[in-house]
Amino acid sequence: MKTKDLVLLALFMGIGAVLHLISPPILFGMKPDIMLPMMFLGIMLFPKVNYVVVVSLATGVISALTTGAPGGQISNLVEKPITAFIFFALFLIIPKQVNQKIAVPILITIGTIVSGSVFLIMALYVVGLMGGSFVAMFVGVVLPAVLFNVIFTIILYPIVQSIMRRSNFEFA
Repeated sequence: MKTKDLVLLALFMGIGAVLHLISPPILFGMKPDIMLPMMFLGIMLFPKVNYVVVVSLATGVISALTTGAPGGQISNLVEKPITAFIFFALFLIIPKQVNQKIAVPILITIGTIVSGSVFLIMALYVVGLMGGSFVAMFVGVVLPAVLFNVIFTIILYPIVQSIMRRSNFEFA
C-alpha cells in the first residue's frame, strides 16, 4: 500500500463523513448514506483487495459513529465490508470496454441497493426494523439514496478522474 493512496482514500472518507453528518434524516431517523459513493469511488480508483478491506472497514466504523438510526452501529459494521466486496467483484467483472457512463451508474445502483438491503435486514434483527416494515423502509430510504448516490457519483467521478489525470497520479 502506498501512503499517497491511503491519504486519498482517507480524504474521500473524510468528505463522506462530513456530508453524512450534515445530511438530514428521511424516515425514522435514517438518512441516505453519503459515505457509500465515496467508498465506491475509492474502490473504483484503487481496485485492489487490500484497499477494499481498508476502505470498507474505515467506512463502516465512521458510518457507525455518525449514524442516527437505532441499531445502525452494528448494521454499518457488518454491511460495509459485504457491500464493498460485492461492489468490488462486480467492478472487476465488467470488461474495460464497457462505457464508463453506463457501467458506473449501474454499479452504484446495485451497490446502494445491496447496502440498503443488508442494512435493513441487520436492523430487522437488531432492533426490529425501527418501527417500519422492510418494504416501507426500502422504498422510503433506500430508493431515494440510490437516486442521490447515482447522481452524486455521475457528477463527482469524472471530476476526480480528470484531477487525477492532470496531476499525473499513478493508480494502484
